[in-house]
Amino acid sequence: MSYDNILKAALAGLTLAVANVPAMAPAETLTVLTGNTIAPLNVPMNRAVVVESDVPFAELSIANPGIADISSLSDRTIYVLGKEPGRTTLTILGSDGALISNVEIRVTPDIAEFKERLEQILPGEPIEVRTANDGIVLSGTVSSITRLDRALELAQRYAPDRVSNLMSVGGTQQVMLRVRFAEMQRSVSKSLSASIAAQGVTMGGDLGISAGTGTLNTAGAVANSFAGNIPQANQNQGAVLFGFNAGGVEVGILLEALESRGVVRTLAEPNLTALSGQEASFLAGGEYPVPIAQDGGTISVEYKPFGVSLNFVPTVLDNDVINIQLDASVSSIDPANGFTSNGFTVDAFRTRQTSSTIELRDGESFAIAGLLSDDFTDLNGQVPWLGDIPVLGALFRSAQYASNQTELVIIVTAHLVSPTRGEALALPTDRVRPPSQSDLFLFGRTEAPTTGGAGEVARQDFSGSYGYVLD
Repeated sequence: MSYDNILKAALAGLTLAVANVPAMAPAETLTVLTGNTIAPLNVPMNRAVVVESDVPFAELSIANPGIADISSLSDRTIYVLGKEPGRTTLTILGSDGALISNVEIRVTPDIAEFKERLEQILPGEPIEVRTANDGIVLSGTVSSITRLDRALELAQRYAPDRVSNLMSVGGTQQVMLRVRFAEMQRSVSKSLSASIAAQGVTMGGDLGISAGTGTLNTAGAVANSFAGNIPQANQNQGAVLFGFNAGGVEVGILLEALESRGVVRTLAEPNLTALSGQEASFLAGGEYPVPIAQDGGTISVEYKPFGVSLNFVPTVLDNDVINIQLDASVSSIDPANGFTSNGFTVDAFRTRQTSSTIELRDGESFAIAGLLSDDFTDLNGQVPWLGDIPVLGALFRSAQYASNQTELVIIVTAHLVSPTRGEALALPTDRVRPPSQSDLFLFGRTEAPTTGGAGEVARQDFSGSYGYVLD
């Protein structure tokens, strides 16, 4: 191939390459006209605009170089770069030192890029973005508080500490929490004790023998047994007295036995409603005064709450998922474990409490706490050696057996709720009406029947929804 052909091929390739290069977008410009009022120049942060003057200039000045930076491209063209959000002034002077114009420069956050990122991270959310002074204003209605927080966090990246939130959260944002405390206590105890006593005259001498365990082996118990009476020292629920004479000897045998069973059922169901993100508290019980010693020997009183207590903070997340921070407790006064000091008697408290954070959907439940305890004790006391005698040794022994079982479960159920009209709600007081004098004295009615809608409610039970309607 000749040199001319090589040169022609190179030129042809260069022509095709230049034809495929995309055209450069024209720079954003603002023409400065002498003697006219110049509109403010908006410059996005970290971006630049070009200002053109219709007359040549000799000197440029920027009031605050920290907000915007300038440089001259020619005697008629100015390059302005936004650095920090804010306002400043660009002064343009001619060759004779005369003022050509003052241009107000407003450097704003780059909301174009922010809008792109917002659409990528939160697609479909109708969030409006505006600039105000040197900050960002967000408005519109978002689907959940989680997405609202994400939008605010992203806006802080572009305008730190200069974000105004005018957004609202759509949908149901009120949460009703139902907490059920269920506790069962079972106790079984058994005891058996015995004593034997003998008195009289035998083989020409006086005889007096008594043996037993516990309170049965006392002078009063022995005297009562020979008299045919149950000893006053008896502490058990069942007692059997058996006696006989053998010549001049009186023999008395006393058996005491106890078997007790008990079941205690405790149930509390506090219901509480709160707005998403807001704390709500509930206490059904009272306050117990506790004396507190102060300096100088004075005594002050501090009140300690007891009863059913509930504190929770609900947060509605995406897809109706509810995040709940919960503190719940059930406490009661326990005089058995109190103490007395300086003339003051202070009772103790028996408390079951839990603190947890859970996530669940509308209508779902969680068993957030459970307790199962099983206490077992037994005791066998006897008279030495005599209690080891086969069969008859039972008269000289005392046996006790006790078992206590406790089971506690705390179940939490959350509902998304919305308010309703007051006519659709019922109160427990709607079910009864105070009786008249004739109803009370003639018919012995402690409550009078109601008529109408209240009467219909009165014929129902006390279960139902109060205050809010479930979705």
